[in-house]
Amino acid sequence: MKLLSGKELLIFTSLLLVWTINAAAQSSGTYSGSYSGQSAVKYDSQGRPIGNSASRKDSLQHRDRFADSITLYYRYFDSSRNRTLDSNLNDFGKRLPQPYWFNNMGNYGTAARSYVFNPLMKAGWDAGFHQYDIYNYKVEDTRFFTTTRPFTELAYLLGNKAEQIINILHTQNKKSNFNFSFEYHFGNSPGLFKTQNASNSNMRVTAHYQSNNKRYEGFLIYISNKNSSSENGGLVNVKQLDSLALNDPFEVDTRLGSNLISTRNPFNTSVYTGNTYKDNTLLYRHQYDFGQKDSLVTDSVTYKLFYARFRIQHTISLKSSNYTFSDIYPDSVSYQTYFNKTIPTGDTVKYKDAWSNVTNEFSIVSFPEKNNQSQFLKAGIALQNLKGTFGDTASANFYNVYALGEYRNRTRNQKWDIEATGQLYLNGFNAGDYAAFISLKRSLGKTLGYLQLGFQNTNRTPSFIFDPLTNFPVNNKQTYNKENIVRLFADYENPRKSFRLSGEYYLVSNYTYFDSFFVAKQEATLFNMLHISAEKKIKLSKYWNWYVEVHLQQTTGDAPVHVPAFLTRNRIAFEGTFYKNLILSTGMELRYYSDYKADNYSPFTGQFFYQNSYTTSNRPDINLFFHFQIKSFKSFVRLENVNTLDLSKGFSFTKYNYVSQQYPMQGLWFRFGVWWNFVN
Repeated sequence: MKLLSGKELLIFTSLLLVWTINAAAQSSGTYSGSYSGQSAVKYDSQGRPIGNSASRKDSLQHRDRFADSITLYYRYFDSSRNRTLDSNLNDFGKRLPQPYWFNNMGNYGTAARSYVFNPLMKAGWDAGFHQYDIYNYKVEDTRFFTTTRPFTELAYLLGNKAEQIINILHTQNKKSNFNFSFEYHFGNSPGLFKTQNASNSNMRVTAHYQSNNKRYEGFLIYISNKNSSSENGGLVNVKQLDSLALNDPFEVDTRLGSNLISTRNPFNTSVYTGNTYKDNTLLYRHQYDFGQKDSLVTDSVTYKLFYARFRIQHTISLKSSNYTFSDIYPDSVSYQTYFNKTIPTGDTVKYKDAWSNVTNEFSIVSFPEKNNQSQFLKAGIALQNLKGTFGDTASANFYNVYALGEYRNRTRNQKWDIEATGQLYLNGFNAGDYAAFISLKRSLGKTLGYLQLGFQNTNRTPSFIFDPLTNFPVNNKQTYNKENIVRLFADYENPRKSFRLSGEYYLVSNYTYFDSFFVAKQEATLFNMLHISAEKKIKLSKYWNWYVEVHLQQTTGDAPVHVPAFLTRNRIAFEGTFYKNLILSTGMELRYYSDYKADNYSPFTGQFFYQNSYTTSNRPDINLFFHFQIKSFKSFVRLENVNTLDLSKGFSFTKYNYVSQQYPMQGLWFRFGVWWNFVN
């Protein structure tokens, strides 16, 4: 099959855009119900339908299949709260899996880190590779849908250098008690520089079944993630950017990667020097309830209800993970010169850890009140079996036994929302680890909004990347003391005033980290971190809005942590509904963070590491955007990194910002994307 050339691809995309806008404008289909924010079916606090005229029209049991409307809602795995899809148009960050407080190493799909202090607060075993987490599907963010009509969302985004992103979502109820969904994401970015191509491929399949008598319920999740990212180790000499013969950054020499095989082919996802991470998860949770039957009778519909009082629950999770760094054509001189690493001449460099993880969890759940299924007490025990393979031959087996408990109570009057969870590792590799979390949220009324207070404490074994058995090239590998992190947090939200204020205070001891390409360390001294953030929407006029987001961070002592003291994002947008069907949001977006000693990055271990030799000195990031929606069709047109304009070189966009000392960010970047929803 012949692949389209860049010119042909651009023509095809342009024709597709014209056709889709025309089709969307002529479409007579309308959305109603939860998806558009106007619920056609009313639900109580547990998500059960309340009998009224709307429910008779839009119930899952009786539905006009030719009606041009849909009721669509979902809830996250391990949650009983119904939510609606986000139809946000002005915040492009919600369309990509990379939030504005993250930055990558130069192009989409490469290793990413947060500007906001965010330590790992997960007890138990952890492999230690998290630089691609924001691109991956996870069990905890899995959505289980309920819909009256089959629903599909297709998305395609095209950027400079043939950057491409594809998203697919489909969900439908085969019956009122059985739903399945399918999600797929593919992102490919060749990048500006040599050996920088990155691709991410993610798939998720879910199924939810509940028996007719409401007693048995099953949840199935299958997730597959693959991250392939070439690593160039940074530029040899960033000053070469000032004297490019062909005005193409691809000319600049990089520390890793062979010039002979470096290409910028958007259809080539091969990694000759870099990381390839894969993980597959299959999870099935099923439960059986004992309780009381009931029914709700309306003029034309009888709803069968069931109030659970006691539940038996079993969850089995099968997960395989593979983490590999390889360099097929390594240059021993470059390794020694830039990384102080000696490798045999001519040999392939390869580091690999692979894991299989089987977890069985058994729990019992009690519901104290019949009419409030959002109040429950859960207790359980789990057995985890782990097998690690290090390199091609060495292997080891581990196990964990841990107890868990949980209490949740979202009161029927919707004023209080309490959540408390705990986990204690009783025996095995992570014996002594624990995690505790408690959150109390209170409604202060429609005028004042909500206040949430919380406490979290985690005592954890450092990730396995620090363990002597890992195949990755880590110096100082040893059995480190357990990390202990305390987090106090508060959050005030006032939806009516479009305002939010949050605060976090961390106390950290035995913090494990890297301070060079291969050296691991642990900081025994206790240190703390304070993080305060605020968000506000300011209405400047009828059509002009200003969105402000601010973060302030401060550490104490000689903590081995560097974060910007100040981070802000501002969006000024012209927004409104015009010509009945056209929803518009266009304007400028600015992101700025104060100068700080940004972490460097080790491609060999996949870790960001602490350094004191380089301080960033960047301009604010400036993006221009034109977003619009016509019925179910959305389009995003963006011109990003306008701040790279360099008038000293005429009208070129070569004044790059830097992620770290040897890693420039992208120059002027154009993106065009379409998101289109279908109701079958």
